[in-house]
Amino acid sequence: MDITGNTILITGGGTGIGRGLAEALHAAGNTVIVAGRRRAPLEAVVAANSGMHLALLDIDDAAAIHDFAARVVAEHPRLNVLVNNAGIMRVEQVLTDPGALATAEATITTNLLGPIRLTAALLPHLLGQSKAAVVNVSSGLAFVPRADTPTYSATKAAIHSYSISLRHQLRDTAVQVIEWAPPLVATDLTPGQRDNPRALPLEDFIRESMALLAENPDAAEILVERVKPQRTAEATGRFDTVFSLINLR
Repeated sequence: MDITGNTILITGGGTGIGRGLAEALHAAGNTVIVAGRRRAPLEAVVAANSGMHLALLDIDDAAAIHDFAARVVAEHPRLNVLVNNAGIMRVEQVLTDPGALATAEATITTNLLGPIRLTAALLPHLLGQSKAAVVNVSSGLAFVPRADTPTYSATKAAIHSYSISLRHQLRDTAVQVIEWAPPLVATDLTPGQRDNPRALPLEDFIRESMALLAENPDAAEILVERVKPQRTAEATGRFDTVFSLINLR
């Protein structure tokens, strides 16, 4: 994926990593559309970044995704990059929380079904572009899970697997598939995460990620240094050690 000259749709673009990526890609010379459920955060991003666009999307609404895709393509016919970033992360205590199943189902809908549905809706258009990309934001927790967020971790593992298979199926097309796997980043994804001393500052994550993309536009994975211990834990025989570090009580 070229770092400039694209028209890019970013889901969950109003806050956190989504906003960080949107602003960095906008500054790099791309046309950026931020999408999400809530208008106010999207408007704030657009107001702070002249020339950026917004589009309302409830990623959980399967029926709405097809219409959304048709509308965004009509408004932005040069759209050639989809960044599936929207996601939720919630604690599930399966022994004590009667709502754990509902949390799990909601997480699967947002984090897994949403990206798959939106990719399916936009893929016919992307296949018609001379150069295109689907960027799936997974997580270091795809490789070593956080035990109190089992479904979040599982959906990110599924996104990793989905990205590998999608990449293989699209290998003879102009559509590149990139997996972007963040470590723990200082955002508001979970309560207190922004102030967690173990979290990588958002600006550092964005800066390193953009540099990696610029260095290797054909990369299948974007992995900052902080996430590599999780990504390689099983292959290097350190899975139990890394799992223990992530799940300290």
